[in-house]
Amino acid sequence: MSASVILIANPKGGAGKSTLATNLAGLLANRRGGYGGVQVMLGDVDRQQSSRVWLASRPDSVAPICGWDWTPGSPARPPQGTTHIVLDTPAGLHGDKLKELLRQTTSVLVPVQPSVFDIEATRVFLDSLAEKKAARGLSVALVGMRVDARTRSAEMLTRFVESSGLPLLTCLRDTQNYVQLAARGLTLFDMPPSRVEKDLMQWRAIETWLFPY
Repeated sequence: MSASVILIANPKGGAGKSTLATNLAGLLANRRGGYGGVQVMLGDVDRQQSSRVWLASRPDSVAPICGWDWTPGSPARPPQGTTHIVLDTPAGLHGDKLKELLRQTTSVLVPVQPSVFDIEATRVFLDSLAEKKAARGLSVALVGMRVDARTRSAEMLTRFVESSGLPLLTCLRDTQNYVQLAARGLTLFDMPPSRVEKDLMQWRAIETWLFPY
């Protein structure tokens, strides 16, 4: 059985790709007991190597996540037994590099923040994605990042999502939990649930999207 590859992509810098990618890898790694031995890898296509730096600081005492060194143009052969791969990607991803990544991908999660600049950049990216044959048949969904539901910008994000025709799985709140945990190589899913309960509730829709049955 081939690995499920989840691409985290948005060409806009600062969209929250690494936050989404690392925590998604943490979610998958911590489900291994109930899903027949999930082996999770986190690949970093970003030149800044944010995810690789994060992996280097991850404690041995928590659920393991392996790094996957892959660059476009090289054979994409994850180790045998790998069940899930999360790919973190750089700002400005487009063209042949995006097309090649899409050929390796099972599904795409697009993080988007509720600002006019992020929304417009995401709109252009989604149009580009729709035009690429390599993207046809992929599951694509949006995730709102740093969203305060009480603001006008959140309303603007809602209108954008409605016009996109894609599902908005959830909106992740703006909290220091992500920042503080990232500094220690950790995710929400490595913590006692009672300490991050509000945030875990926001991830349930992503979990259902990944594991619908």
